[in-house]
Amino acid sequence: MVGGGWMEGRHAGRRAADVGDHAASRTPGARPNVKLSWLMHISPRRDRSYSHTGLQRGFYDSDCPDAEDIVRSSVEKYYNNDATIAPGLLRLHFHDCFVQGCDASILISGASSERTAPQNFGLRGFEVIDDAKSQLEAECPGVVSCADILALAARDAVDLTGGPSWSVPLGRRDGRISSASDAKALPSPFDPVSIQRQKFADQGLTDHDLVTLVGAHTIGQTDCLFVRYRLYNFTATGNADPTISPSAVPQLRALFFKNVRDGAAVLESDQRLWGDASTQATVQNYAGNIRGLFGFRFSYEFPKAMIKMSSIAVKTGTQGEIRKRCSRFN
Repeated sequence: MVGGGWMEGRHAGRRAADVGDHAASRTPGARPNVKLSWLMHISPRRDRSYSHTGLQRGFYDSDCPDAEDIVRSSVEKYYNNDATIAPGLLRLHFHDCFVQGCDASILISGASSERTAPQNFGLRGFEVIDDAKSQLEAECPGVVSCADILALAARDAVDLTGGPSWSVPLGRRDGRISSASDAKALPSPFDPVSIQRQKFADQGLTDHDLVTLVGAHTIGQTDCLFVRYRLYNFTATGNADPTISPSAVPQLRALFFKNVRDGAAVLESDQRLWGDASTQATVQNYAGNIRGLFGFRFSYEFPKAMIKMSSIAVKTGTQGEIRKRCSRFN
């Protein structure tokens, strides 16, 4: 997976009451390039798995009641200008949480900061976060953390593509450390399933979470670097990877990458999940629909997995800080 400013009007009532709530008024088909065919069902029960972290829903209701609407407005404005910003924001949040926890360490600028690591090449969406932050500082200075803005922006990005919405537990504080060397904790597109599983387990995430969160690739874009070898010289044979759908290869060769369509995985790491015994059962559960990972159960499980991921090693209370600018420490 542009400038700032407000959209015309705020989106009152965007705080979803339950995991899986969906904005029925969205018309994702009208958006270019990036869209989802998520299938919705009635809202499931509230998920309280984050409660031990110190996060809570409605955290800013008293001190900055328009916080979620302000973030939503920024995300929507950028999305209307370029729909590919949606996977960018989702990836940005994921990369933040897997390194030092969800503390906005990925946003810090500097020669050796986390965002300069090779693993973070091509990250997008920094301007969206900065735009939302500047508006929040104008309305309620020193209240809303950059880490919470990232979590909200990721949720809104999924919703705007036609995916499920969920209520985001808030109260994260921003970290005071950002180091490029720590980015080794991030999963790589070249990792075998065993390494992927270990990296997710290191963050307190299960195999089920792994497969579920990989479903986010349905709105993602993959850099040519990570897919080219699968098209032209897989394991030095000179041929395409035989596990890529034959019908997908000509299309991929023309554009080098495409979003995953109808079960044709682009990243080798994704493809391996379908063939590994440890993750196959979860994939099979999601593959009961002709559109692959878009079944009813996935629309319920994905918000739960996102809430769990966005609660990794969060800083709350007096830990960390509330940055004035997201790109630098106070």
